[in-house]
Amino acid sequence: MKGPIQSVEVTYLVHATEDPKNLEAAVARLLGVAVEPEVEELEGHFGNRISKSRVHLTGEEAARAFRSTVERLPPAVKKEIISDLGSYLDEHSALFLRFNKQLLVSGSLALASGDPVRMKVKPRIFLVKGGAPQFFSQLMGGT
Repeated sequence: MKGPIQSVEVTYLVHATEDPKNLEAAVARLLGVAVEPEVEELEGHFGNRISKSRVHLTGEEAARAFRSTVERLPPAVKKEIISDLGSYLDEHSALFLRFNKQLLVSGSLALASGDPVRMKVKPRIFLVKGGAPQFFSQLMGGT
């Protein structure tokens, strides 16, 4: 039996002043799995080095990573997400979360919009019978 999550994709930018290994370790802690991101080298506006890192998990590994993330969410953050799930979903029922990158590296978890660690969670669409908000609310321990 396949789990309720089809895939989890995490992307983040690593600026020249940031340590990519610290960010990789923070993402691994968040997901609860060892990660080896795909890295694409980019160039900033002023010629500075920027890397785009991507971690893509599927199947049971994706389901475990999502559970791990939900378990690490502070109660207030989880409540905020569950209370406004519609604003975190796209038209294909994928859940999008953005975490504060600097706090993540320091071991905390908070939502953010500027320079975040982005997480896209795709459900197994045939399981989203009562609607995506209800589906994710149940997976996150909401009502």
